[in-house]
Amino acid sequence: MNRQRGMTLVELVIAIVIVGIAAAALYSAMASITSRSADPMLRQQSLAIAEAYLEEILARDFLDPTSHDQCPAAPVARTDFDNVCDYAGLDDSGARGADGNLVPGLQDYQVSVAVTPQAFDSLSAAAALQVVVTVEAPDGQTLTLAGWRTCYGEYDGAGGYACVP
Repeated sequence: MNRQRGMTLVELVIAIVIVGIAAAALYSAMASITSRSADPMLRQQSLAIAEAYLEEILARDFLDPTSHDQCPAAPVARTDFDNVCDYAGLDDSGARGADGNLVPGLQDYQVSVAVTPQAFDSLSAAAALQVVVTVEAPDGQTLTLAGWRTCYGEYDGAGGYACVP
């Protein structure tokens, strides 16, 4: 008796069907992943923009260096912003650098800034500013980042502390 080796036609067809179903499922999963691959990139870019704005704002003086007021009227040009409150209400169409110029490739992002005197922990609203930066990506996703800028105190000689500009 001779032993036959190999596959029958029925086994071959079943193997082809199984491999086809697996390939279709794999292709469907890859298409889904590929279509969403831009989302994390846009989110990371939004985060980088928000961090850059927040870092720029929090590096400014708490009080206006000239008038020593907490929130005087803001100058028109962003290059003249010299205190945290000057950024209140900033609404940029396209991400911009500290010089106010549009950053190439980021023109489809919307950036808005809110600065609010607000009590924080044991500090009064006169000594703390909350800064909220909101970035809207081209696909409509929004990312909000918040930070605090507080008044650094110096002993005023009368038993209290006064803000240092």
